Amino acid sequence: MASTLNSFEHRSALAAGLADRVATQLTAGIETRGSATLAVSGGSTPKAFFEALSTRDIDWAKVTVTLVDERYVPADNPRSNHLLVAEHLLQNKAAEAAFIPLYRDDQDVERAAEGVTVDMASLGHPFDVVVLGMGGDGHTASFFPGGDHLGQALDLSLPPRVFAMQAEGAGEPRLTFSFSALHDARLLVLHIEGNEKKAVLETALAGTDEADMPIRAPLLRAASPVEIYWAP
Repeated sequence: MASTLNSFEHRSALAAGLADRVATQLTAGIETRGSATLAVSGGSTPKAFFEALSTRDIDWAKVTVTLVDERYVPADNPRSNHLLVAEHLLQNKAAEAAFIPLYRDDQDVERAAEGVTVDMASLGHPFDVVVLGMGGDGHTASFFPGGDHLGQALDLSLPPRVFAMQAEGAGEPRLTFSFSALHDARLLVLHIEGNEKKAVLETALAGTDEADMPIRAPLLRAASPVEIYWAP
C-alpha cells in the first residue's frame, strides 16, 4: 500500500497538523457510527501532539482511547505509556474520553495478553485512528526484530488480538496489538521526528525484510495507506 509523506518545518507545526487530522477523523467516526476509537503509541515523540489533540473540539465522551502497545509495567512507572497518555492526552477537553489500558497488575504478561484480547473485542474493528511510532532499529508498535512472537504478530491471516512480546531491544516484556488489528485503521499514521528517524524510514522503504525492520509491514502490507507525519 502506498504511503504519503507530510513534512513540516517545525515540530510544533507537525503536532498541530496531526492533531487537526486526527480530530477530523474521530469526528467523522462519531458522526457516522456514534463513537470513535483511537490507538496511540508511546515514547517521547508524541507528547506535543497529545497536548495539541487534547484541546481539539471533539465529542470526547464518545471517544475510546487505548494504546498500540505497552511496556509491561504499572501505570505509575516512568516508562509506562499509560502514564504518558494520562499526563499529556487525557487532559483539557480530552479528559472526557474513555481509556482502556493494556497492563494488568494481577497477571503475568502472557495471561494479560489473553485477557486484554477479550476486553478489546468490545471496541469493534477497525480502529478509527491508529498512530504508530518507529524506533531507530525499525520497530513499530512492539514488533521488535528478534521478538519471540514477531512472526505471529505480523501474520495478517490471524484474527486481531493482543500479543505478549519479548525481545533483546525491548527492555521490559511488552503487550502489543497484532498487525491484523492495526493495518486497516480508517486513518493509519506513522509519526516520526528528526533526521535520524527520516534516514531509518528511507532505509526501511528501500528493502522488504520485515524481520530485520518490522516497520516495513505497515509500509508494505497495510490495507490502509500510511500517512507519514515528519518534522526535523
